[in-house]
Amino acid sequence: MSILLIEAFYGGSHKQLADLLQEEIEECVLYTLPAKKWHWRARTAALYFMQTVPANANYRILFASSVLNLTELIALRPDLGKLKKVLYFHENQLAYPVQKYQERDFQYGYNQILSCLVADIVVFNSAFNMESFLTSIGKFLKLIPDHRPKDLEKIIRPKCQVLHFPIRFPDVSRFMPEYKLAHLEKITGVRENEDTYLFRCLPFQQKYRATESLMKNSSSSLESGLCEAQSGLCTTQQERLQYPLTSLEKLNKSEASESTNQEVPCQEDKQHVTFNPCNLLSGMDYQQRPLHIVWPHRWIEAVYCGCYPLCPNALVYPEIFPAEYLYSTPEQLFKRLQNFCKRPDIVRKHLYKGEMDQFSWAALRGKFRSLLTTEPREDL
Repeated sequence: MSILLIEAFYGGSHKQLADLLQEEIEECVLYTLPAKKWHWRARTAALYFMQTVPANANYRILFASSVLNLTELIALRPDLGKLKKVLYFHENQLAYPVQKYQERDFQYGYNQILSCLVADIVVFNSAFNMESFLTSIGKFLKLIPDHRPKDLEKIIRPKCQVLHFPIRFPDVSRFMPEYKLAHLEKITGVRENEDTYLFRCLPFQQKYRATESLMKNSSSSLESGLCEAQSGLCTTQQERLQYPLTSLEKLNKSEASESTNQEVPCQEDKQHVTFNPCNLLSGMDYQQRPLHIVWPHRWIEAVYCGCYPLCPNALVYPEIFPAEYLYSTPEQLFKRLQNFCKRPDIVRKHLYKGEMDQFSWAALRGKFRSLLTTEPREDL
């Protein structure tokens, strides 16, 4: 095995990517920690993997997500320091919203900055994720009382690149009306998609589970045909639709009281929390911020299944969806929803006008293979 995959938070999109790479790329070996208590994973995973990952002279590449403190692991395991080190950011702690900022939280962002300095290549799932991290480094380090390091963004940026989160689109033809199915084949290239052929060859039980899993992720959206992210509004509850200008402050207080003393099983589940510590430095009013998402792969899956995306003209959404699917103010959102309620056929019969094949594993496979290949160093 020449490729060492390490995932300190093996759940959600982290697990999805790790499993995909292990299945599709030869010579991979995967070591993981369960997806719970992510704060402790970020703090202590390096020590665990120091003892768990066996020494192997055949390793050439180390691929890890940014939950892992790569700096500590390399210090504890000098043999791994000789490898080509690839760090993948599903999300970044410099722009990640928290309900209440505490001084101890500084360590998470600081660890990611150190990991970038140690890594050979730093990969982000979106340009928004990359830019929000790099441009926040200077402001973030101002939290240090004195003797602050300088120009770290200039050191890290040349290592960075964007490589979208890859999605293996399954065959959902039995769920789709014919006119949408024909359009789906056009925008995703499923007829030429090797993954689709492989999928159709799976045993029935496996094929059913794979399709069922994708449909479950998007089931609530499919009922109405509308896939929506609303600024500060939980639109899955009908009564909230009557008040599109609901204050985020009230929503956050409600969420905080409900989540007290409860463990959040997956870091991705916290993306509806809207407070961002970095905004304290920039002066941004956190009540005006839309939902924080750096790569909405569940949205792409929902659109693939026929949903109509309606997104804020902010964050990562403009990277993915054409302008006609974006709104800039709550008033615009309200008018769009009102129009959909009056004319539901607009949503039901709509054919998505963007491109989706660029997010598929079939399109991204070559880039990931190139990322995970290297010429052996003389000192290995």
